Amino acid sequence: MRCTLFFSGLAATALAAEPFLNEPDTGLETFLHQTNNWTEGTQPALKDMRGLNDFDFAARQKLSTENYFYYRTGSAGEWSYRNNLDIWQKVKFRPRFLTDTTKVNKTLGVTILGYNFTSPVFISPAPRAQYGNERGELNYVEASADEDTLYVAAMYAQKTIEEIAAAKSNTTINGPQVIFQQVLPMLVYLKYYSTNSPQIYSNANLSVTWDNIARAERTGAKAIVWTIDAPADAVRHRAARFDTTNANSATSSLTWDLYDQMKNRTSLPIIPKGIASVEDAQEAVRRGVKAIYISNHGGRQLDHSPSPLEIAYEIYRNAPEVFKQVEVLADSGVRYGSDVLKLMALGVKAVGLGRPFLYANCYGRDGVQKAIQIMKKEIAQDAAQVGIADLRKIGPSVINARELDETVYIEEK
Repeated sequence: MRCTLFFSGLAATALAAEPFLNEPDTGLETFLHQTNNWTEGTQPALKDMRGLNDFDFAARQKLSTENYFYYRTGSAGEWSYRNNLDIWQKVKFRPRFLTDTTKVNKTLGVTILGYNFTSPVFISPAPRAQYGNERGELNYVEASADEDTLYVAAMYAQKTIEEIAAAKSNTTINGPQVIFQQVLPMLVYLKYYSTNSPQIYSNANLSVTWDNIARAERTGAKAIVWTIDAPADAVRHRAARFDTTNANSATSSLTWDLYDQMKNRTSLPIIPKGIASVEDAQEAVRRGVKAIYISNHGGRQLDHSPSPLEIAYEIYRNAPEVFKQVEVLADSGVRYGSDVLKLMALGVKAVGLGRPFLYANCYGRDGVQKAIQIMKKEIAQDAAQVGIADLRKIGPSVINARELDETVYIEEK
């Protein structure tokens, strides 16, 4: 069934003019029932997937409730999760017509830390890919190679760092495949969902973190993506019903001192992931990072945290020079090519997606590849509709984002 959430009483009046839709109704269910070749509770054919939200619907048909809830869960009341999906409507396009946009699809390519990719879309780190398909993260590696896009491997992937590296291709359009590796040093006992045994990760004993960084470097990862927005276990009621959250509640000392320690341990660039304010973005610049990654962890860590669109706009309004000083990546709540364009217009260079690829992986490698292709096509189509002839020259003039002034911090000059 199409997933709909209704607000009630005063909350409905104050917080929502209409019901929240996890996926907007695009006619998928009606189409499937009319074709008489689909039964509710079974996975539709891959050919019937037309947009990323279709994969969410399809995943619910295949996955157990426990596994789907792990993918779908947000923090606490899930307001940030819903805001991530709803916020895009506050930014409108300013289309300019009578412009030749016939070659915009040839300008999708992007360079991240000196590495070339065919699209500004990449796969964000997201664990437990095996829930969707037994090959797990290998499907991400292979689909990313086929489409020559970036894959950021999750620290708690089912497949080991070595297995992921062994699956890389040496013959993508731009040469040997490029993968970044996530790390997450934490003072939390974590259920390590792979073939490895559980480990304790702490700032008092970072030997496991140093080992993971060394393994990533040894196997050819080109950057370390350091998740900074998980200093404690998150409140996740939906997933907790099946005990799929972290084992303990604890906090850790994630600080810039730890960044300095990591920097002394590797020659790879370290990208802090989870930047959520202009102050942290500016501090990262002062610390000499090569790239930052704005995100609210898909709304999974802290409820009422800002969406990536709001974070990007806060930086744009208060310190627009940041987008020229470092490369800026972003993820959380992206579902359409138009979402990517809005972030790029503010200065974001590349945009990641997590849940949509977890859902698409229910179809295996072909599903992940189709999801990438859908995003590439939508970005080019929507860019042409806006009147963007060259995505490398996209700027804030193509959007009107003033509605965000009411939701973000703007420093008084």
